Amino acid sequence: MEQTLYEKVGGEEAIAKVVDYFYSELVLKDETVNHFFKNTDMEKQRRHQAKFISFALGGPHQYTGKSMAKAHEGMNLQPAHFDAIATHLHDSLAHFGVSERDIDTALTKVASLRDDILYK
Repeated sequence: MEQTLYEKVGGEEAIAKVVDYFYSELVLKDETVNHFFKNTDMEKQRRHQAKFISFALGGPHQYTGKSMAKAHEGMNLQPAHFDAIATHLHDSLAHFGVSERDIDTALTKVASLRDDILYK
């Protein structure tokens, strides 16, 4: 039986490291998107993001928060914002040694949510 991407990456512990790096080293230092997190409870956000990344990698911790459209309502996210976050996710996964092929698989799943996130 083939491993899921979630298992290949290293499971929950590895996802937590990816999420921490994603926010602390990339997203919160990026002036094009960090303002969206200005009034955000970052511990709660990290938990939600870990569940979301688990979902994107085929893991057992499926995202059960608000719908993507509801979660991004009123933010008026533009394609450049979405692309910046996707790039940061790519770079976070690559930083922890995830192969480009596996990153592409995860980002394809994330890209399927694009229309639910933009212009809300």
